[in-house]
Amino acid sequence: MKLKVGEVEAVVELLENKVAGKLWEAAPFESSAETWGEEVYFSTPVEAGLEDEFAREVVEVGDVGYWPPGKALCLFFGPTPISRPGEVRPASTVVLVGRLSSDPEELRKVREGDLVRVERGG
Repeated sequence: MKLKVGEVEAVVELLENKVAGKLWEAAPFESSAETWGEEVYFSTPVEAGLEDEFAREVVEVGDVGYWPPGKALCLFFGPTPISRPGEVRPASTVVLVGRLSSDPEELRKVREGDLVRVERGG
């Protein structure tokens, strides 16, 4: 899946799970970027719950998660405000849907309100 967030282009390698499939089917769509610590997130048209096998309370830099309470896709490039030393912790449990195959550090350039475009491909 290809993402354009402001001037940053990113590629996500999707996992094979239900939520990732729903995101693929929903593309293309647009949203508005939000930031929270070293996380970029944005709302999606997808409504889904947790998938136990893919549910994570702690993720890694470069992981891409779906956050059910906000119907949001989350791109992690470092610690969030509630992370403990040495970890990356989402606001609450996310469904792991993929991994950035592009450099997560590029996400530091994203600003609140940047236009997000999600497309199939990558």
